[in-house]
Parts: sequence; C-alpha cells; structure tokens
Amino acid sequence: MYTKQDLELLEKKGITESQIESQLNYFKTGFPFLKIESAASIGNGILKIEENKESQYLDAWHKYLNSDKTITKFVPASGAASRMFKDLFAFYDSDYDVPTTGFEKTFFERIKDFAFYVSLDETCKSIFGKGASEMITEGNYKDVVAALLSPDGLDYGSLPKGLLLFHKYPEGNRTPVGEHLSEGVLYAKNTEGKVNVHFTVSEEHLQLFQLLVAARKINYEQKLGASFSVTYSIQKPSTDTIAVDMNNEPFREEDGSVVFRPGGHGALIENLNDINSDIIFVKNVDNVVPDKLKTNEAHYKKLLAGILITVQQRAFDYLKRLDSADVSSDELSEILAFTKDELFICHKGSFATDDDLKKYLRTKLDRPFRVCGMVKNVGEPGGGPFIVVNADGTTSPQILESSQIDKNNPEAMNAFKSGSHFNPVDLVCGVKCYQNNKFNLTSYVDKNTGFISHKSKNGKELKALELPGLWNGAMSDWNTIFVEVPVSTFNPVKTVNDLLRPEHQ
Repeated sequence: MYTKQDLELLEKKGITESQIESQLNYFKTGFPFLKIESAASIGNGILKIEENKESQYLDAWHKYLNSDKTITKFVPASGAASRMFKDLFAFYDSDYDVPTTGFEKTFFERIKDFAFYVSLDETCKSIFGKGASEMITEGNYKDVVAALLSPDGLDYGSLPKGLLLFHKYPEGNRTPVGEHLSEGVLYAKNTEGKVNVHFTVSEEHLQLFQLLVAARKINYEQKLGASFSVTYSIQKPSTDTIAVDMNNEPFREEDGSVVFRPGGHGALIENLNDINSDIIFVKNVDNVVPDKLKTNEAHYKKLLAGILITVQQRAFDYLKRLDSADVSSDELSEILAFTKDELFICHKGSFATDDDLKKYLRTKLDRPFRVCGMVKNVGEPGGGPFIVVNADGTTSPQILESSQIDKNNPEAMNAFKSGSHFNPVDLVCGVKCYQNNKFNLTSYVDKNTGFISHKSKNGKELKALELPGLWNGAMSDWNTIFVEVPVSTFNPVKTVNDLLRPEHQ
C-alpha cells in the first residue's frame, strides 16, 4: 500500500504505519459522540467564588509564588490572522470599489483608531506615494486593503495574530506578544522577579517572534521590573495527520506523495507536555487587553491559580493517606466525598471492598489538575462546560465542542443548548503528581474525541482528521474544576473591527 516515498516521509515525520492505520480507520468509522449527563451550572460543576473566600485563594497563590515552584505562561500563537480579515478579503475581491457593508464602512471611517494605522500609513506612502487617509479620500479603498494585507505591504493577511499591532501606547504600540509578557508580570512573577513565557509558533514565523521579543524585551524588563525567559516551540511533525479522498484512501499529490495536514490545536498537548513547570497558565494569543484593564484580568488569574493549588494540595494529602496501610473506612468515605462534592466526579455504583475503593480513589486523584475560568453565555451556545459520562461509567466535568455532540439526538442537543456558560480558554494547570514527578500528559488524552473536517486542495475535495482539542479531548482525563469569571475577562479579537471595541482602545 505504501510506496518507498511514503515510508521515507513517515520516517521523516516520526509517524508509524500503525498510527496511519488507526487514522484511516477513524475516517471509515467516524468518532463516537460523547454522552452528556447535563450542562454544568452554578452548583452543578461550576464554582462561584464567594467574596469572603477570595482573600484565602489570593493568599494561597502569593505564598506559592514565594516558593521554589516553577510557573509558566503558555500561549498558543501559531494561528494565522487571515480569519481576522475575511471581510476585508471579501471586499477586495468584490465587484464594487466603495465600502458597502456596515463592517466595511466602520473599518474605513475609524481606520485611524487602529494601532497599526501609523505603520499602514507609512506603507501606503512607500508603495503609492500617498498616505492611507489621502488614498481613502480619493476612493482608493482597495489599495489601502492591499497595503495592509498583501506580502508587498504589511502582510497582515498571512502573519500570525501575535505579531500584529493591537493596542496604542504613548511609548510605542504593542502586539499581543508584548501584552502577554506584561500581563504575566502581574500573576506569574517569582521571587527572583522572573517570568517564564512560552509561545507555540509556526516554523515559518519563529524568527519573526524571536526578533520581536529581542527588540522589546529589555524595554519591558526595565519598565516592569521583571526579567523574562521566553521560549518557543513548533507543532511536532509527528502530530500531523493523513488526509484522505472521498473514498477514504490516502489523498495524494500529482507526484504521488501522500498529503499530511497539521492535526489542529490538540497537537499542542505534546508541546505542553514538554514544559517543565509545576503550574502552567494557558490562554489564547488574541485574548489580551491594554494595561488599563490588566489588573482586573490578573485578579481572576490569581484566584483561579489559588483555587488550583488549594484543591490540588488536598488531593496530594489524600493520596499520601491512601499510601498509608492503616487508612480507615471513615477516611476513605471522606476522600470519596471530596471527589464527588468538590471535583464533581460521580461514581454511581458501590465498592465491594475497601481495596477497590482505594484503587478507584487513587485513579481519580493521581492525575493532572486544571481550573478553567468560565463566562456566562453572551451569544449563541458554543463550546463550554458539561457533565459527561466517562468510559468507566463515572461522570465528571468536561469542556465540549459542538462537534462532539450527536446532532440527531434531541436529548443531547437540548442539554448542549441549555448550557449557561462558555469556554473562553482561560486555564491554570497543575501537571506534577503528589510525589513531585511530571505527569506524561499524552497519557490522559481521549483519542476518541477527534473529528473529521472537509477541505479541498488543488480543486479536489479531501477529508482531514483533527486530533482531540487541547482543552477538551486532549485533557479529557484530567481533574477539572470550572469557576465562573466575569465576561470582562474575555476580550478576544476574532475580526479586525473587534480592535475598535472600547476594551481594545
């Protein structure tokens, strides 16, 4: 089935034939849908922090920062910004030359409010001999778009979001990379004044990230009174997945070579697994705010972290007691209540012996922990927090995406649509065990939670396989705690005009 060329490519990527066979089988059988017990809500899987308890969690985090533990801020930043500009691409390709839609009109009317305007203006002068505003006045709208998006201009149409100018500052406008560095100082700076930040980037843009950080790092350190250790990784070739045609046979180029595609953000569990830290903050690259709003964001980051280490330490203490030969039945009942009442892991059966119960408790407690900030739904239901039935029959909190739900199952769809909260990708992760050894995070992935998408290449249809998502299937077997955080902490930039919202001005 595989040619010599195929086998050489597999070896180069570090992919085995058995992995390919497994992927091809998923194309044929599909992925099983997850069974939802219920949508998570306040009191049913989602913790609402009482004001009188905030200080204890904040104190717990401050004490942790003053210990010898290692903290890292992990930012997936490899995605291209092309989706941010899809409306502008559509305008450029349209058969009309004057802004027509509300989006287009807003973009050009407020173009000077964008942090990238000065750079765009200079680019227009360099290419066309006129500034952006003058060109707009003369009706040359599409030339301005070309100066912004094309490789001959600023190339914002293909650069990753992390490298785009997002926010204005008197001392110099700032990219999301700069915002993540300055944000990290507020909740991840250790006693030595050091902040560890890790960006996952595409190989083609790695040097651009390195150059940007090198150019700004010293200024940020002097201004913020911190030192930064900035590291990078790229998505591993071994996480690429094979593409197939409509007959589920490997999709091949004209020269006969097999086509592989990146496996989606779920592949980044490998990158996360390589981070040697005790606590890892995870946040999307585009969900950043200017300095004026960072104190509020940092407050909730510290609360989430305080909850994590408080609950994790209790689990560690229980695991040490389970190691004791004389742990009593009453103590086992106490630990079981902890898993049920505070981790929302429900076992509906009974245990024949105390040894069976001890084995169950060890399994559920000795695994990675994460605390996830959740915001109330502010639009259409999307990925969010649910109570899900696991393979062993237990139920536990999970983050689900719509692709994991059986659309033909009315009961499942009703549960999915009734979700009250949304996942903004705001995670704090504890990745070491009670004996202080690093978990192998790849062992806690539910491989049955990927999905298949339809794409095209060179005018031909193909099917692509997406690995289990980083914060849903890739963390399926973690202990998960959902915590309600205010919507003010969720400020993503999905379209370029989102940068005109008050939060980004």
